[in-house]
Amino acid sequence: MSAPTAPPSGRPVVISLCDLTGVFTTPWVDAGYDAILVDPQHGFSSSDGRVTKLAMTVEEALPDLGNVIRTGRVAFVAGWPPCTDLSGSGARWWVDKRAKDYMFQAKAVAVAEQCRTVGLLSGAPWFVENPVGALRRVFGPRDHVFDPCDFTALEPADNYTKETCLWTGGGFRMPPVQQNPELGTPDDRIHKAPPSAERANFRSATPMGFARAVFAANAAPILMEATA
Repeated sequence: MSAPTAPPSGRPVVISLCDLTGVFTTPWVDAGYDAILVDPQHGFSSSDGRVTKLAMTVEEALPDLGNVIRTGRVAFVAGWPPCTDLSGSGARWWVDKRAKDYMFQAKAVAVAEQCRTVGLLSGAPWFVENPVGALRRVFGPRDHVFDPCDFTALEPADNYTKETCLWTGGGFRMPPVQQNPELGTPDDRIHKAPPSAERANFRSATPMGFARAVFAANAAPILMEATA
């Protein structure tokens, strides 16, 4: 069965790539946008009329995403390519990984490049996110950097550090830092996360405060009565 594409509502669409949770798109959907989430971990493709989940790789989803881009409805593209093989924090394992698969980083970079390509083709504001690491060798210097604790005024639960890089385009506007000074020193829960089957997803979870800040800085108001 073919994968569902964005519902023909006429509403603007936000695309989030390599996105399992959909946290990033929540503020957009709440404001009346449609969302497309692409990640093989979804298990199966589905749509509830507002949020479409494509259970496939970015490469596999490109035909569907191209169809949506051609409608002119894409308002934003976010790319969250897996960082396991790119993050500098895992550099001590790169030698062993390269011995098992000398293309391991090239494959990871390819996913990041696919995310960037979707952003460029969309004509909308976009970013590709990754921690400090090997991606800069391909994409060049990062455009912006943030820690989740930079946006605790919008989500107090995000009072932790994780230096995160953004490569951006399409008129992306970086939101200003909005901290809650009453929360005290941020913790380093990401670095202390114990090994587990879900460690990678925990470490890569989207901070809600950042999601809300990006939405506020980049979303255009839409008329609900005209697009419902």
